[in-house]
Amino acid sequence: MESKSETVKEPRQAAPGFGTALAILRSGKAGPFLGRHPWVFESAIERIEGDAADGDVIELVGDKRKFIARGIFNSQSQLRVRLYTWDSSQPLDESFWRTRLQQAIGFRQRIGWNDPAGAARLVFSEADGLSGLVVDRYARHLVVQLNSLAMAERQEQIVRLLAELLRPDSVTLRSEAGIAKAEGTTLPAGTVYGQLPDGPVFIEEHGLRYGVDLATGQKTGFYLDQCENRRAAAGYMKGRRVLDLFCFTGAFSLTASRLGQAQETWGFDVSDRAVAMARANAELNGIANVHFEQQDCFQALDDLRDSGRRFDAVILDPPKFTRTRRSVKEALRAYHRINRLAVELLDADGILVTCSCSGSVVREDFLEMLSGVSQKTGRDIQVLEQRGSSPDHPTSATCLETEYLKCFICRVP
Repeated sequence: MESKSETVKEPRQAAPGFGTALAILRSGKAGPFLGRHPWVFESAIERIEGDAADGDVIELVGDKRKFIARGIFNSQSQLRVRLYTWDSSQPLDESFWRTRLQQAIGFRQRIGWNDPAGAARLVFSEADGLSGLVVDRYARHLVVQLNSLAMAERQEQIVRLLAELLRPDSVTLRSEAGIAKAEGTTLPAGTVYGQLPDGPVFIEEHGLRYGVDLATGQKTGFYLDQCENRRAAAGYMKGRRVLDLFCFTGAFSLTASRLGQAQETWGFDVSDRAVAMARANAELNGIANVHFEQQDCFQALDDLRDSGRRFDAVILDPPKFTRTRRSVKEALRAYHRINRLAVELLDADGILVTCSCSGSVVREDFLEMLSGVSQKTGRDIQVLEQRGSSPDHPTSATCLETEYLKCFICRVP
């Protein structure tokens, strides 16, 4: 058996799951990968030795040719190699992918995220050692995002293994245009296994039912990562008039109303389709004290302020404002604007639930932004809870980019 620190003198002969080419790192660049970070950018690589086609397994070695890890190559992306194993004896073959999927699925089952009527993230990319793969379960239906060329090239294998392990009623592929472009992939979206219902798929969360559009809804159809944050926020909503901005299909509003016993909620979203689904979800649950309107949320904030409307609680769950550190300043200006307006709409002793799913905006950035809002509005902001994603979206300690969601529950005296 090969040791993890073997010296690789030359590219291997072809063998299933082993690389036939070497990615040789520049001097001094090995640290993050010895620390098991899975992303090797082009700038860290001195040269590729041997023939490596896009999607091929490749060996990552240091400048002294010591084996570090095994991954998959993509010349079309700045992220040249995605790493999957640091064990030199472990091939990236079908047995490897099956085991990784079994481990990820089994973990969710052990922590109780396997309600057959509910929904959960079964595979969370780097956090589960499967960089570029996301698998969400909605009742008996799966939605799969192949966010890397490595996974896209193994589409049929991944779908077959998921069907074997879970026996779902359907598997539907989704992709994000920006990621697909960066990875150089062109994957058709659609159902590739079984049959998806013509209408929405129905799930349950915290005793509420939701219709989910698995074919065209945002992300994979529902914001699964906010599951526990919705419950936590509801605990502060009793008797309050609640404003829910970027409400999508209404889950924060409905949870505030049913679990939190809010007096009334108003939700706004720019998407006609999302608002129609939110209204349908309210009707499905027999909840009459929620109101949903289609409007740009920045404009809605301005209009509500100008009209003198006031609320006892405001929930902000906007889309991602930046994907890179280069545009963090612009993103923070946008977060500052919506949070400042939200605070100005709050009556005394109000509750602000404010979220960011921009991974490049770290918690310290967000807290500093809230400090600026406090100064600008002349009102204190007390942070009651700092929260993240639900436990089916774990954070990898060796890939902190997996900690992307921030949720702050605040009191504004």
